[in-house]
Amino acid sequence: MSVSAFLEAQKHQAGRHLSLAVAIGTLAGFLLIAQAWCLTEVVGGVIFEQRDLGQVMPWLWALLGLFLVRALLAWGAQQTAFHAAIRVKLSLRDQLYRHLQRLGPGFLSGQRTGDLANSLSDGIEALEAYYARYLPAISLMALVPLSILAFVFPLDWLSALVMLVTAPLIPFFMILIGKGAERRNQRQWRQLARMSAHFLDVIQGLTTLKLFNASRREARMIARISDDYRRGTLSVLRIAFLSSFALEFFSTVSIAMVAVLIGFRLYWGEMDFFHGFFVLLLAPEFYLPLRNMGSHYHARMEAIGAAERMLEILQTSPPSAPAGDGKTLAAPPSTIQFQGVGFTYPDGRKALQGLDLRIQAGEALALVGPSGAGKSTLLNLLLGFLQPQQGVILIDDTPLSGLDPSSWRRQIALLPQRPSLFPGSLTDNIRLADPAASDEAVVEAARMARAHEFIEALPEGYRTPVGEAGRELSGGQLQRIALARAFLKDAPLVLLDEATANLDLHSEELIRQALAELAQGRTLIMVAHRLSSIGAARRILVLDQGRLVEQGSHSQLLTEEGLYAGLVRSYTGGR
Repeated sequence: MSVSAFLEAQKHQAGRHLSLAVAIGTLAGFLLIAQAWCLTEVVGGVIFEQRDLGQVMPWLWALLGLFLVRALLAWGAQQTAFHAAIRVKLSLRDQLYRHLQRLGPGFLSGQRTGDLANSLSDGIEALEAYYARYLPAISLMALVPLSILAFVFPLDWLSALVMLVTAPLIPFFMILIGKGAERRNQRQWRQLARMSAHFLDVIQGLTTLKLFNASRREARMIARISDDYRRGTLSVLRIAFLSSFALEFFSTVSIAMVAVLIGFRLYWGEMDFFHGFFVLLLAPEFYLPLRNMGSHYHARMEAIGAAERMLEILQTSPPSAPAGDGKTLAAPPSTIQFQGVGFTYPDGRKALQGLDLRIQAGEALALVGPSGAGKSTLLNLLLGFLQPQQGVILIDDTPLSGLDPSSWRRQIALLPQRPSLFPGSLTDNIRLADPAASDEAVVEAARMARAHEFIEALPEGYRTPVGEAGRELSGGQLQRIALARAFLKDAPLVLLDEATANLDLHSEELIRQALAELAQGRTLIMVAHRLSSIGAARRILVLDQGRLVEQGSHSQLLTEEGLYAGLVRSYTGGR
């Protein structure tokens, strides 16, 4: 689907508002013709028929009424068109958010946050002028001039012919010039997305940049990128101004041609004043919708540039079927099997190759291996964020792809390396695992996660508000909040992605104690980037370049003198 077709396909989200806005605008066009007629009656009556004020007063009152009604119609058309645009924006934003949720973290991890944020905020807002101004203008461009021609032809076919011949020149040159601006505008939106992504990355990593004395270098780079964007924007504006000049030039010349023809025929007595003046008043109004459409054409260019990224996101196929289309688990699984599972990333990197693995319920195992060996990919496959490209993952005897994703994920508690907290109280954040949980259950989960003491020490306790990403809390406190979620969810399968990384010794010990308690009676799969965190594992799986090269207990693997033994020696400094 092209970007233009995508924008057209969203029109139905506006309901009847767009059609109503066009109908109101067309009605205002008819009133404009009536206004020109009234004004012609007043001027002609005063100048040629020597009418006094009392005689033309009815026409003046009619003019006043037409002015007021046209003003109300203009306001109504504008409000209706903006309501249409708002409906489209809300619907499209909802589509994008829901589709991003279906795409999952597997897709989001490969995207730049600033790029997505720009598409969901500024990109969607850029569509407002397209639906509120451009689409109504393109309909009125045809309806209003045709209505005027219907009145002009019987009175002055020559002026009507001039209008009919010159009118197509305005949109023709507008499109001719606008095509170049459209390509440049799309390039500008892509550049804006990259600039937004880079700027957000710099802001998020500002502390690291300060530590390495690189903040000034990044500031200079942002200044250079901003200047490049400014130059590109000015080049688009130059073409836009050229388009506006062409529109004004051709409309002015066309109106002048009509005026000259009417003037000569009035001078030669071939035309009466009433008809000539009436047609002359309508001539500028005939070209006005064409000029308005030209001035709103930049809204189309901006919308196409903004919608390009949205269409790309919406056309990305989600890795799993929508919730509710698969089998629902009635009980916790007894076995998880990987049969010949393979997965390759779009850049060609093989994350997993022919993986065969069987995990029993209640088993605690650790995944170790060099960076890029496929450990995190295995977790993402289990979560359903990615789908195997070869082989199958069986939950008992059912393929994971045949399970309802929401039903399967209710069986899983995930403890990532960097837990996410959201604006709200600590109770709200813990209760994300079970929205129906009581306050007592939340407190008990926090106790088991060794988080109760530090929460109680806070000024507002469990009602303490936390900011985005939990910036008021330390890394150890964040992990214990995530652990409290896992205890509250009470899921039979627990996935850990190095939950003790980057913590102080005291926090690490508290989390180890809580993890040992969490592992009781549950299946535990942990990704271990540091070998000190595999103490709770009964079986260790060693991955290398996507293949399972070793498995066994810590002592068994040390005696085999394989990859695991080498990793242990590297970690302990050869001891």
